[in-house]
Amino acid sequence: MPERALVIIDVQNDFLPGGALAVPQGDEVIEVVNRCQPLFELVVATQDWHPTDHVSFASNHPGRRPGDVIEIDGQKQVLWPPHCVEHSRGAALADRLDTRRIAHIVYKGTDPRIDSYSAFFYNAHRRATGLGDFLRARAVDEVFLLGLATDYCVMYSALDALQEGFATAVITDGCRGIDLHPGDVDAALSKMRERGVRLVDSTELPGCSAR
Repeated sequence: MPERALVIIDVQNDFLPGGALAVPQGDEVIEVVNRCQPLFELVVATQDWHPTDHVSFASNHPGRRPGDVIEIDGQKQVLWPPHCVEHSRGAALADRLDTRRIAHIVYKGTDPRIDSYSAFFYNAHRRATGLGDFLRARAVDEVFLLGLATDYCVMYSALDALQEGFATAVITDGCRGIDLHPGDVDAALSKMRERGVRLVDSTELPGCSAR
C-alpha cells in the first residue's frame, strides 16, 4: 500500500541561531517538525556533511567572501562560511529535534567538489543521493518536506521530488529561509507552487495537534 513520507531537511546546529550559517528564526521549525512526525508512516532526515575543503566554503577561495558567486566546472556556486563540517557539533541534528522516528538519514554535500542542496541529487544532478530509490523501495508515493532553508535545500529537494515522480508538498510553517537577496524566499515559494508543489500549513494535516 502506498505510503507518505516526511522529509526533514537540514535541521542542524549550524543552521540555527548562533550557528556558522544561521537561518533567521531557524529554530522555530523544530516544534513544527516534532508535531508533524507522528502523522507519517516514514520519516527521513537530511544532513549537510561537508569535508573541510568543500567547494562551497568561501575560505577555500582566496580573496572571496560569503555571498560571492563563482563558477566551478561550468556551474554557479554560491560561497558560504564553513558550515556543517562532517562529525562536528555544527553538523549534528538540533538538540531539540525528536530523532526517535527518523528511519533513514541522507548525508549530502560529502564530495568536496560538488555542492548538494537537494535531498535527492548533488547540484546539476551529477550524482544521486539514493533517497529516491530508498523511498520507492518502501512504496512511498507522496512526500512532505520541511526544514532549512526554504530558498535553497527545501526548494531544490521539492523540485527534485516532483521530477522523481512523487506527489510533493512543503509544510511552509515548518520552513525558514535565508533570503540572501531580499525576495528570495517569496520567489522560491512561487517557483515551487508554479511547478506543482503543494504548499500547506501543518494545521491542514489531519490529526496535527494545534500549536
